[in-house]
Amino acid sequence: MPDSHGQPLTPSGSQWQRLIWWLLLLALWAGATLADRLWLAADGRLPSWDQADYLNSALDHGRALGLLSGGGWQGWGHLLDLSPKIPPLASLIDGSVMAISGDTADQASWSLSGWHGLLLLVVACWGRQLGGRGFGLLAASLVTLSPALTALRVDYTLDIPLTASTTLALWLLGRWQAQPPAGGRWRQAMVAALAVAGALLVKQSALLLVALPSLWAALSSLGQRRRRWQSLVALLIVLGLLLPWLHHNWITTLGGTNRAVIESAAAEGDPSPLSLASLLWYPRLWPQQLGLPILVPAFTGGLLALWRGRGQLRARLRSPMRALPSGWAWLIGCTLAGALATTLSPNKDARYIAPVLPLLLLLLARGWWQLGRELQRLGGPALSASLLGGGLLAAAAASAQTALAAIERPEPSPIPAAIARLRAAVGDAPTTLLVVPGSPDLNEQTVSYVGRLGGGQIEARRLGRQRHEHPLVLERSSWILLSTGDQGTNRPPSRELSLKVRRDARFTRLGSWPWSEGRHVELWQRRAGAAPRFDPQFIALARGMERGPEGLATLFARIGPEHQLDGHFLYQQRVRAWARQRLERNPQDGDALWSLALLATLNNRPGEAEGWYSRLIALQPTNPWPAAYRAVVQVADWRPGAAVAGLDQAPETVRQQPVVGALADLSAVLSGRLWRLDDLRRQLPPAIEEVVQRVKSGAHRLEPAHHRQALNQTPKPDN
Repeated sequence: MPDSHGQPLTPSGSQWQRLIWWLLLLALWAGATLADRLWLAADGRLPSWDQADYLNSALDHGRALGLLSGGGWQGWGHLLDLSPKIPPLASLIDGSVMAISGDTADQASWSLSGWHGLLLLVVACWGRQLGGRGFGLLAASLVTLSPALTALRVDYTLDIPLTASTTLALWLLGRWQAQPPAGGRWRQAMVAALAVAGALLVKQSALLLVALPSLWAALSSLGQRRRRWQSLVALLIVLGLLLPWLHHNWITTLGGTNRAVIESAAAEGDPSPLSLASLLWYPRLWPQQLGLPILVPAFTGGLLALWRGRGQLRARLRSPMRALPSGWAWLIGCTLAGALATTLSPNKDARYIAPVLPLLLLLLARGWWQLGRELQRLGGPALSASLLGGGLLAAAAASAQTALAAIERPEPSPIPAAIARLRAAVGDAPTTLLVVPGSPDLNEQTVSYVGRLGGGQIEARRLGRQRHEHPLVLERSSWILLSTGDQGTNRPPSRELSLKVRRDARFTRLGSWPWSEGRHVELWQRRAGAAPRFDPQFIALARGMERGPEGLATLFARIGPEHQLDGHFLYQQRVRAWARQRLERNPQDGDALWSLALLATLNNRPGEAEGWYSRLIALQPTNPWPAAYRAVVQVADWRPGAAVAGLDQAPETVRQQPVVGALADLSAVLSGRLWRLDDLRRQLPPAIEEVVQRVKSGAHRLEPAHHRQALNQTPKPDN
């Protein structure tokens, strides 16, 4: 760390010393990686819900890039489809690593080692900038030995990628915002912009770490013409990299973020963001997360530093930031901003604070360094090195003890055997398997992951947690995974469904494997013939959209369960082919046009959907709903101007509909025509009321009489 005169605590050294420094950093990473590989080899668990979900995402992206078997390049649209809620960068990188390391959970974890290597590199370089090479190595060592970060290195989630990417972004941003000649260069601004965009493309919660520092750096640049241009170009780079994904997935991202942050916090009983319990939520975890062997020497060194500088304490308190050596104010500001933003987030979890921990450890390393200097004054370099080395060994021992205590050796999982039996029956054909049990070691995400290894096409889904879904499961499912006894979930309907399947003569048991607590997992197959197809019902549901919200209520109630029964959406391929054949014979076929419009909407293809709705407007000029649907997809495509232009040109009878009028005013306001805001305020309440009432009306009769008639009369798609 620089002292009060701006000099580093260690001399610059020769080229040989620089090489030694890099070799020691590499050895630190290699030692941590070896420990992680040994831990993974000893732990016998299959990935749980979250871990399997991220593994599946990496598999999806590796296949979409054509790097893993079972997939291939299908264009940018398909690639962006794979990340509807969480940005794709980590999955793209992890999927690419899978192509080299293999796709089993332990093999895929090599990507975590890569992310950890990046984290160590950034912390070591940041520390070297603050206090020289020795300080950088010390800070990297503390990061390696932190119990919380050690646990996350073997936990296949986005926490280590997020931590590494945000730390990199903050370090590079700090280098740019430094005063000349150290900062303010074009290259620094561009690299920092790329790092900030990269962090946000790993996970949107990176915003909690980088938003306030980025804003501070941007505001600080306003007084300098050159930096103003650098800030503007950097902003354009960040937006240019984020917008393709955000434009494609903004609706699902908002919905997913709301569920993950707001609804999850309420369901889990997390404290109010401004309450005392919330403000103390993460600090109370730091002794466990950072480890007392790291905290005690750090605080001891800090107290010694305060004692030695007590004569200048009053002067430093008058202007604390100016009294700090170069670079430390930025680090402290980033740490406080990140901790505050994470604390104010409604959803609380111990691992959510992980991106702040390396910043804290850089600050704690200063206490260690000060303690080493005091020991050096008392007993010379040998005493200082030996005692600090002993402290690091104590921290390593505590971290290792925590890691060893977390190892589990459960009974062998029945999932691989059950999947092997299913693959023997279906091969690599796209197959959906309904999973009734639900527990950390047996759930639909984990089963999907195992079913997709080695190019497999088995998608596991979950349906039947509500009793009204049971008839649909029995009627439409082909493969079901059950367990005897307790299903691993506290939902009684799951056990009831298990009993119903066993009693249903349409199903036969194909195999049974021991699970845990004396239970067995069973694979059940539909006994004879294929399950009835959804295609005719989909066509009827699509046609029902012409009735507006009433038809949408029926559609939404049915389409969700169907996507659980058909995890590969095979019905969409068949309906699309059928509809195009019908249009070749009759370009004005309503069933075909509505089906293709709905498919394009469900597949998030607003441009294609707009074309089909335009043809439906020409076919049904007095029906307000094709125009309303077209406006909705145009707004979703960030083209409100086109939406309002289309609605304003609609016939008077269409524009008089409350929903259409409200959509026109909303589109106008979103396109910048703020003078229509009063019209929107007047039109919106009755439009919402009409939609609510018609949705309720449709929900009360999920299959109306004319729907059943349409279902019977609609020609069935060809096989």
